[in-house]
Amino acid sequence: EDVIESCVRILHQGGTIALPTDTLYGVACLAQSTEAVEKLYEIKARNLLKPVAICVGDLYNVCQWTRFPEGLIESDLLPGPVTIVTERSPSLNNTLNPETSLVGIRVPDHKFIRDLCNRLREPLALTSANVSGENSSLRIEDFRKLWPKLDAVIDDGEVGTTYVNKSLQYAKEGSTVFQIQTDGLSFKILRPGCTYEKTVFTLKNKYGLKLVM
Repeated sequence: EDVIESCVRILHQGGTIALPTDTLYGVACLAQSTEAVEKLYEIKARNLLKPVAICVGDLYNVCQWTRFPEGLIESDLLPGPVTIVTERSPSLNNTLNPETSLVGIRVPDHKFIRDLCNRLREPLALTSANVSGENSSLRIEDFRKLWPKLDAVIDDGEVGTTYVNKSLQYAKEGSTVFQIQTDGLSFKILRPGCTYEKTVFTLKNKYGLKLVM
């Protein structure tokens, strides 16, 4: 609780923190703070036209910040290592990803980041803890070069060990990213990530959605 309260103070002051998720270490700031998001892009050396996802603590928060179909929000997919790309709601900071009406949203299967989001009662802008284009991080030592630019680094040892990918051990491919198509009958995988097979199986067999390429 003390660590969470320290993170809350940092974030409310416009700071950025590195923290564990269920797949990789991420760098986060308040999504509703335009200044903090700009700082996040600077730390990552990230292309300003490349969108950043948001993270929330519980399933019901997904509908607060996006227009994701409520029928698909349940424990088979969330919480978990998936990012859902969907229409944003008017309540989300309109300077976050201003070039698109879409946003990716996550509910990680990791207690710390979910507890932090629930304490904040607002979404985090979340991206992987690495310089853009470099390898993803499973330990805080993997992104040591970013430490001086961050206001806090939360160490939870090695993360991602729950998710084993055939071609890349653990979770270095990050979350599986998918989007429900406008017809409401199909979906598209935007990034295979570490739980591709389970995500496709669930969307096809439980919800009767068609995978489109």
